[in-house]
Amino acid sequence: MRRVVIALGGNALLQKGDEESAESMRRSARVAAEVVADVAQGGWEVVVTHGNGPQVGRILLQQEEAHRVVAPMPLDVCGAESQGQIGYLLQVSIGDVFYERGMDRPVVTVLTLTRVPRDDPAFREPTKPIGPYYGKEKAKRLVRERGYQVAPAPGDAGWRRVVPSPRPYSIVEAPVIRQLVGSGAIVIAAGGGGVPVVEEGPRLVGVEGVVDKDLAAAILAKDVRADSLLILTDVDGVYEDFGTPGQRLLPSLTPEEARRRLEAGEFGTGSMKPKVEAAAEFVEGGGTEALIATLRDGPRALAGQAGTRVGS
Repeated sequence: MRRVVIALGGNALLQKGDEESAESMRRSARVAAEVVADVAQGGWEVVVTHGNGPQVGRILLQQEEAHRVVAPMPLDVCGAESQGQIGYLLQVSIGDVFYERGMDRPVVTVLTLTRVPRDDPAFREPTKPIGPYYGKEKAKRLVRERGYQVAPAPGDAGWRRVVPSPRPYSIVEAPVIRQLVGSGAIVIAAGGGGVPVVEEGPRLVGVEGVVDKDLAAAILAKDVRADSLLILTDVDGVYEDFGTPGQRLLPSLTPEEARRRLEAGEFGTGSMKPKVEAAAEFVEGGGTEALIATLRDGPRALAGQAGTRVGS
């Protein structure tokens, strides 16, 4: 049986324009669950991973508002909380869809740790914005009182905390995930890129940082020996000259062509750049193909009928 890692973008649990409520997240999780079920019915072993940007941002805001009442938790703990929150909603929704379709496959969420190098340059120069926006005076106070590093947000929107975004190199729970998915389970793992950890001898220690979810998805797919990596987002695929009158969907790319276009800066610094990089990295690491498509087109992309395919 073929194996696929499905990487759900932030839109999977919070559609643009939706209020940030549990009910809206449940509705969005249901949409994602239907797609996962379609893929599973097509004969695939499935591992699901997902973003967590809006959700962990809300958790950090709750921490900020309640800090006078309860002790705030560090970022690695907050990241783990978001994995549990989103994993629960996806697990229940996928299970409901399977029950309605008469499909008998278990669904399980694995709280996942992602190894990162302790000497990654990102730890010296944090750049990843997270959490709420602050006025300048409050940002200064947080720097003094909590040791935050902050940076101005674009467009005079205020100031935000910035944290390291180290590069992942392995998924701690990959052997267990392989066993589970090989037994027929649908496994939800490495949410939000996983909790970043560094090795201190035999111990794994959580660090303040955020792992890019697309790069983590590529490492997850390689570590669980997936055939395909399916990256689902809110655009039809990879475009040449995106946002211009002459934009053109690229139905296929070799890893070499993807790297050339990345080096030429064709995909800018937006959300498509890490997706193309992750796709190329997975195929270069031995994967058969990586596909980038919209959520609704996921099954069609696996069938070669939609999106952009990165492969040899």
